[in-house]
Amino acid sequence: MIGLRRGLVRGARISALGVHVPERVLTNEEISQFLDTSDEWITTRTGIRERRIAPADQATSDLAEAAARRCLEAADVDPAALDLVIVTTISPDYMMPATASIVCDRIGAVRAGAFDIQAGCTGFVYGLATATAFVSANIYENVLVLGAEVLSKILDWEDRGTCVLFGDGAGAVLVQPTDNGSIFSFDLGNDGSGAPFLNIPAGGTREPATFASVRDHRHAMHMTGSEVFKFATRTVVESCEKVLGDAGIGVDDVDLFVPHQANIRIIESAARRLGFRESQVFANLDRFGNTSCASIPICLHEASETGRLKKGDTLLLAGFGAGLTWGSCLTRWEL
Repeated sequence: MIGLRRGLVRGARISALGVHVPERVLTNEEISQFLDTSDEWITTRTGIRERRIAPADQATSDLAEAAARRCLEAADVDPAALDLVIVTTISPDYMMPATASIVCDRIGAVRAGAFDIQAGCTGFVYGLATATAFVSANIYENVLVLGAEVLSKILDWEDRGTCVLFGDGAGAVLVQPTDNGSIFSFDLGNDGSGAPFLNIPAGGTREPATFASVRDHRHAMHMTGSEVFKFATRTVVESCEKVLGDAGIGVDDVDLFVPHQANIRIIESAARRLGFRESQVFANLDRFGNTSCASIPICLHEASETGRLKKGDTLLLAGFGAGLTWGSCLTRWEL
């Protein structure tokens, strides 16, 4: 647990936000034209009606670059002033180099360190915690955190249990120091025994690429949905309770709860168990699907643009994903 009461030297805040999503919209009805499914089947089980799909010639770094530029423009910060760029993703351009390195080069972050964080769909919360630690410890002044995904290229489009869930997109936040300390606390966790329930089996050193691995779609995402559902509904609640307790506030003090956008049933279950009213919960997965590490920043952007999120609001973020990982963050919105 990281919290301001535990010795951090100074505060950190989210000072700017930028988002980019592809123009192409893929609806459930379109998917039903090539897969044995229907709009009703997908919507009732997931809450998803459509998702965005990147063009064939674009990779994760392309979406991340666009989000990064918008974030820096909003902050009026020169890319050369960035100290560190962190990309959180489960769909990097390459196994190496890091997608963050590519983004740095594209945007002109000539003096920034760069690395990727791979923590499943919880990656954005992990990245935000890492940026907060660097800024609060007086190590860096300007840290850019991106959640970026082109998941459409790592899916088996013959598997209706996974391909209907995911979409593409990217979001970026700039983390800078503040006298007030608007990022209050984090809870990060992991249960590696759940690794088989959500993974890409082939392509790494455990199972290098072969003709058979490609033929059998083992370079695509595999998921045991029932196990992930049970994990998520339990850990999201426990993690959120930890950060609320660490900050000494209750559910009624939270203006907006923004969970990772994986499945409407998970969101509703967690919100109900935590005691949130419907007006306190933000969801947009009906239009974007599960964009993994990009889902929370995409939500923040829309919530801010539509007036659901206002300056001074107390915000609770929660993620969960492959690992199996989880993470929560309590912060005050200052945009």
